[in-house]
Amino acid sequence: MSVPKIMIADSDLNYITPIQLKFIEEFFDKVQLELVTDEAYFDEYFSHPRTLDILIISEEFYDYTLSKHNIGQIFLMTEEQNEDMTAELAVNRIYKYTSIKEIFNEITGKSSDILNVTGNTKKETEIILVYSAMGGSGKTTVAMGISACLTKNYKRVLYLNAARIHTFQRMLDNSSPVSSSEVYTGIIQQNDSIYEDVKHVIRKERFYYLPPFKNALISLGVPFSVFEKIAVQAKKSGDYDYIVIDGDDTYDEDMVRIINAASKVIVVTEQTEASVYATNILISNLNGINSGKYLFVCNNFDKLADNALVSPDIKPKFTVSEYIDHIEHYDSIRVNDLEGNIGIQKTAFLII
Repeated sequence: MSVPKIMIADSDLNYITPIQLKFIEEFFDKVQLELVTDEAYFDEYFSHPRTLDILIISEEFYDYTLSKHNIGQIFLMTEEQNEDMTAELAVNRIYKYTSIKEIFNEITGKSSDILNVTGNTKKETEIILVYSAMGGSGKTTVAMGISACLTKNYKRVLYLNAARIHTFQRMLDNSSPVSSSEVYTGIIQQNDSIYEDVKHVIRKERFYYLPPFKNALISLGVPFSVFEKIAVQAKKSGDYDYIVIDGDDTYDEDMVRIINAASKVIVVTEQTEASVYATNILISNLNGINSGKYLFVCNNFDKLADNALVSPDIKPKFTVSEYIDHIEHYDSIRVNDLEGNIGIQKTAFLII
């Protein structure tokens, strides 16, 4: 069953954002929500027949011709509280300067059949693995960018860098490693409360993340399986909507466990022959490649360069769902810069 489609249209982003947030808090992924602040885009969008379940719209955007479209409920946010105003039967008028709670309750009350309020439940945490067949493809850029974009869309995200030696911290404001000897003792022992043992050192910049370890795993005596155990226990805690794992580019028993634990696996490739060839080899070792669990993303894309993804000589065994263009000045980029990248934004929405 498709989820209800809701559009909120108003040029005042500061006004409509709290309404958007309220819908996300109450209905999570049970609705498809779109915000429109550009009147020209709105007019162009409705220049063709459209279907919406709920339209919440300001007076400046509203036009009587909207009644020609297939819209379940229209809520017109009025600037003046005038009960004597002649109203169209198909339009619900709401005084926009009352409380957000009252506005939200009126909209959901009159749309209870559309929203299926009684059946609304929050879905469980999803583990998203960002993986690649070879190093240097940009897994960390994609994984951290996705984490930032999901957070921007009001998701609670935990980023885990599952690498044998940590370098991801160069993109963060706080690059200092975990210093607590008790934490290292806990992760070496890998007991059933390992997530609780590390929870107090988890930081937040754009999203939540486990800070880097001070040395390589082998130097610390920490087994690689620690990342899968932290992720699974963090999922059970319900503290997050998504746990994004930035996977090591090896393929072994420990990585297979992470792959099996993941709800979705984003496989990052490039358009080079070496990358496409390596991705083909990886696919031959994966089960259920056509199940919808796996998404393929081409990073560092350059439309003017040779593209092995469309080469008859290589013959890719996969279909790319999204392209992320080459990022200029990559060495100086930071996490906050990534959330504005269109390709990364679209990749994040493939998850949602």
